[in-house]
Amino acid sequence: MNRPTPLDVAISAPNEAAADAGEQVARAGGNAVDAAIAAGLVTMVNEVGIVSLSSGGFLTVQPAAGGPPQTVDGWMDMPGRGRPLGGGTWDVDTAYGGGVTVTVGPGSVAAHGSVAAMQEAHDRWGRVPWPELVAPAAAVARRGFRLSSASRYYLEHVHDSIFGWDPVSHAAIHDADGEITTDPIVLPDLAEALDLVAAEGAAALHTGELARRISGDVLARGGILASEDLAAYRPVVRPSLVAEVGDWTFGTNPPPAVGGVCVAAMMRLMDGRPAAPLPDGRWSEADVAHLVAVQRAVLGHRLAVLDHTDDLAADAAALLDLVDAGGLGALESGSTAHVSATDSDGGACSLTVSSGYSSGMVADGTGIWLNNCLGEQELNARGLHGLPPGTRLLSNMAPTVGRRRDGATLAVGSPGADRITTAIVQAVAGFVNGDLGLAAAVNHPRVHVHRAGRTDEVVKVETEPSMYFGGVGATLRRPDGHLVAAADPRRDGAVRLVHP
Repeated sequence: MNRPTPLDVAISAPNEAAADAGEQVARAGGNAVDAAIAAGLVTMVNEVGIVSLSSGGFLTVQPAAGGPPQTVDGWMDMPGRGRPLGGGTWDVDTAYGGGVTVTVGPGSVAAHGSVAAMQEAHDRWGRVPWPELVAPAAAVARRGFRLSSASRYYLEHVHDSIFGWDPVSHAAIHDADGEITTDPIVLPDLAEALDLVAAEGAAALHTGELARRISGDVLARGGILASEDLAAYRPVVRPSLVAEVGDWTFGTNPPPAVGGVCVAAMMRLMDGRPAAPLPDGRWSEADVAHLVAVQRAVLGHRLAVLDHTDDLAADAAALLDLVDAGGLGALESGSTAHVSATDSDGGACSLTVSSGYSSGMVADGTGIWLNNCLGEQELNARGLHGLPPGTRLLSNMAPTVGRRRDGATLAVGSPGADRITTAIVQAVAGFVNGDLGLAAAVNHPRVHVHRAGRTDEVVKVETEPSMYFGGVGATLRRPDGHLVAAADPRRDGAVRLVHP
């Protein structure tokens, strides 16, 4: 087989092993899409409690050949075809993320789709064979891994309440004294599960042996995820939602996700702020005040309208029309992993994936921690099983790509539940409007309006780096082909600049 000519590739990933995977695939001839997928698959192994193979996600791609950006939707579907809904869940209160109540157990498991979306993106834009993208993740699963700081931080809050009720889950992350382990974790059966994904593609998780084991175990324990739900799942490719900012055209996640709508609205409302040059590299008080007003308006509109609508696409379009017509004045009245990659051909890929807060169970014979995306209460305004089977759930995710008129390309995104959108917008605004370097824009202190527009609204200002405010990963190809990568110091981010 003739190998494609290697490209220069920039990668920003949540951890060193994920970045290594992206580099390995790039050196084998992979492009930005290939590198992002390989890195993303590793996070499904070693970012415990954040993401797993039982996950949903989105990839936004700027094709190297030009043309408009595209988003591949691999987010969760509501399961329960042909069976009564309800049961198999309980609530857990945790101080994580500023305090949240989550629903866990087998009844909280939704129909996954992230690997199916990855394969769809690979089939359209990838350059190297699919098994080579999966191989680094299988290798990490075989040799074992230590918990990342993000995983450990989350597990400190929930290692007993969520991850302690299932025997396999409990054994994997606890030592003999019941404390969170510091030893390498090797999950029984996970490497073999990844071997099946390498050989069969996403079908292994939807119609193959892994799908049968996952659905069988969920149903046996009182959940509603059946084999019919997994077999019926399909990723969807959509034109990205576009926002024009200066000389940049950004593409982000369109409805039925809500995160990209918020990013697009906030980008349009930033109105050239922060003003460049920035004194001492810091936003002015006036620019920060404008940012808070923008967040309050957009996030408040989301909480009041978008989270409850019967037609998100129509209401999202109405919001953006309102923003374009009247500006800011017209509006005033969970856990994820992210990878960004760009390449010397001008391609960019932004990938965000999540398993929610985790159901706490490992599906029998698979080594796969199952998601709890039906139990993310802040994303399920209609209740635990309130949507018809087959319906896409709501998502905060907003993987974003950009192309400037001079040919520069950017990939950017973040984990961080409801802080995803505000983290991305602040990094992009600092880079595009404030003329900060990419790393300086990512590193800059942030603010976040929590529970915008409610009586318990809190404006949270970052005084020292905190993973609460997200974990932006960004990569850039300059017009001359020079590559730049930045990983958020708030998490264990890692970057690679690959020049084969």
